[in-house]
Amino acid sequence: MAKAPKTAIEPTREQDYPEWFQQVIKAAELAELSPVRGCMVIKPWGYALWENIQQVLDRMFKETGHVNAYFPLFIPMSYLEKEAEHVEGFAKECAVVTHHRLEPSPDGGLQPAGKLEEPLIVRPTSETIIGEMFSRWVQSYRDLPILINQWANVVRWEMRTRMFLRTAEFLWQEGHTAHATEAEAREETETMLKVYADFAENWMAMPVIQGEKTEGERFPGAVATYCIEAMMQDRKALQAGTSHFLGQNFAKAQKIQYLSDQGEETYAWTTSWGVSTRLIGAMIMTHSDDDGLVLPPKLAPKHVVILPIYKDDSREAILNYCNEIAEALRKQLFANRTIEVEIDDRDLRGGEKVWQHIKKGVPIRLEIGPRDMEKDAVFMGRRDKGPKEKQTLSRSDFIDQAVSILEEMQDNLYQRALEFREDNTKTIEDKETFKAYFTPKNKKKPEIHGGFARAYYVDDPELETFLKELKVTIRCLPFEEETKPGRCFFTGKETSQVAIFAKAY
Repeated sequence: MAKAPKTAIEPTREQDYPEWFQQVIKAAELAELSPVRGCMVIKPWGYALWENIQQVLDRMFKETGHVNAYFPLFIPMSYLEKEAEHVEGFAKECAVVTHHRLEPSPDGGLQPAGKLEEPLIVRPTSETIIGEMFSRWVQSYRDLPILINQWANVVRWEMRTRMFLRTAEFLWQEGHTAHATEAEAREETETMLKVYADFAENWMAMPVIQGEKTEGERFPGAVATYCIEAMMQDRKALQAGTSHFLGQNFAKAQKIQYLSDQGEETYAWTTSWGVSTRLIGAMIMTHSDDDGLVLPPKLAPKHVVILPIYKDDSREAILNYCNEIAEALRKQLFANRTIEVEIDDRDLRGGEKVWQHIKKGVPIRLEIGPRDMEKDAVFMGRRDKGPKEKQTLSRSDFIDQAVSILEEMQDNLYQRALEFREDNTKTIEDKETFKAYFTPKNKKKPEIHGGFARAYYVDDPELETFLKELKVTIRCLPFEEETKPGRCFFTGKETSQVAIFAKAY
């Protein structure tokens, strides 16, 4: 029996997908667990990735008319109590501050002292406190719309955590808007979902399905929740972004009222929308392989790493040659920024350096030694290909083609992910086929099952039980062209309602 090829990440995706995910994060130096239970420390490479995500999204938000602001980390408990459905949805995840100072304890340590008059919630999301501020800012229809975004951290007291997917504290952005009409607010909700889909597909190289959440999956207090859903390499779904039409629910709770152009006192219509550092987890699970992280070039912290190879007597000449290439590359624009180049001249073995950059997902590696310099050439490796697939290019050809190579890599990653999703999406018409599709074929590897199921369905209590037993959820009601009536795969009843079903994170 032939030996399996050795990989940089162990276990492999096929052997143990959840552990593979953790090992990719470790090998790529993205983050590590912190001393605080359920929280993570985002390391420089991981934070640089988040900064690139921020910069692109921030520009997209501003292009659609939004401005940034900042609101308090602490929310009075009474604010959450004003919107009953909202507080019920977040109650179990809230971290609560009850005291405001420390004092020495009898045993020589410290203990809480002054009790707060009202407990403060560490924000799980900011609808309630931003709604309070909107109620002060909005007096007339002339004050609308208000289009605000906030870059912040939030806390949701998760018991089972996983880095970049579900942690007690995470970074995100949350948009909050107020409008004079229902139509405006609904248009805003749909616009921001399209912004997220555009970002996911054109920057993250991650194909997504846009759709609406079912009533049971809506954001607490929302009238409608729209989402983008992506397929990970274990064929599970990941909700990558949400946009909520809140109707007048929060406006009534927070008294966001204004005088209309008809002179009538009326409530505003509000929305909220957000994405988080979960996008990094999505990128890892969409593109990475058994040798480590694979990054879409548009978001990679570095586009090119140059690895000089020399003996002492050729060091200066080789470094000069590498610097000339780096300077030529840095004069070029790719994805709205200059090509980012690193020359790695650390005192480490060449193979060790190569593998470090492979595991970190740097898109292009150039290994340059005396022979390459003599030929006026570069020896190039691409992260979208195998580690041994390298080619020699003349220096001028590489410099001329660098941007197009990065664009080709970006497109390759998207097409690869799209083909994977299409290959693992099935239209299902009956209950038994559905059950077989989501039943693991190997009990020792429960993650190996179907993928996305597209099926007609109608709401039914027995269907809920059936799905719960299979650990499957309705991910969304996809936005599709008008569908012809079909029959619910579970009840057999006629319906025109189609859903995407999947196991999910």
